[in-house]
Amino acid sequence: MNTQSSAVPESFGRQEVMPAVMSATRPLYWSVRRELWEFRSIYIAPLVAAGVILFGFLISSFAGIWEKALSLDPSQPKVAEPYNFAALLIMGSTFLVSLFYCLEALHAERRDRSILFWKSLPVSDLTTVLSKATVPLVILPLLTFAVIAVTQWIMLLISIAVLSVSGQSVAALWSHLSLFQMWVVLLYHLVTIHALWYAPFYGWLLLASAWARRAPLLWAFLPPLAIGVFEKIAFRTSHFAAMLGHRFGGGPEGTEFTKAGMAMDPLMHLTPLHFLISPGLWIGLAITAAFLAAAVQLRRHRGPI
Repeated sequence: MNTQSSAVPESFGRQEVMPAVMSATRPLYWSVRRELWEFRSIYIAPLVAAGVILFGFLISSFAGIWEKALSLDPSQPKVAEPYNFAALLIMGSTFLVSLFYCLEALHAERRDRSILFWKSLPVSDLTTVLSKATVPLVILPLLTFAVIAVTQWIMLLISIAVLSVSGQSVAALWSHLSLFQMWVVLLYHLVTIHALWYAPFYGWLLLASAWARRAPLLWAFLPPLAIGVFEKIAFRTSHFAAMLGHRFGGGPEGTEFTKAGMAMDPLMHLTPLHFLISPGLWIGLAITAAFLAAAVQLRRHRGPI
């Protein structure tokens, strides 16, 4: 007598699970989100600076200072002065944030030993370092532009409201203040100077953050200082210091940005092609790549402090 087996065939009771295919950019995306979650000063600092600017501008507007300024001299520099000041203050705050972020980015995870957890995840050291470099090179310039644009737009609304309440015409304000042109110049400046031209600074600070066991600020600033002092004593020259000053000052684009802030048509000073073919840009980017590659190797072989 043949008996049917009550066992369920293995192929019937088991469903084949296909492995999830992860996009190549997905670990980088979540690594960048991790940076934004851990370092909240990235977006808190520019928002605080914008709040201080708006509060001060609101008080000065209701106190009549802004109204008197428009009445006495309705020229472009006077009208655009508080808007330019707001942009400079917010850019300065985010630039400081980017410097201190780079110093802490790779050092903090070794100091609190969280690097042991992050290395257990399927995220390479290259992806981790690139995600940290993305913050000063991409995230902060775009965030700075957005905060400045919203701040200046609110300032414009306050100015219109104050002039309307006081019975004055807003024609001088509209004729001498072009926010769109200011925003184009601002975005160009943030991309060319704060992202691309300053890239070697960020790369060097990330390298110092990966190298230093203690006091990454000293490791970041003492070697350049030592090189400058040695060159001055040995050769009686200051080429290294002049090179750093030229890089920190923004190079030719930094000078053009200063001119654009005072010109009637600031768009005429934008020279993207000249900037893209300049040797200083590509030499700086090559140096940045070398710094980041060294930071990747240090993170791969160095453990907690």
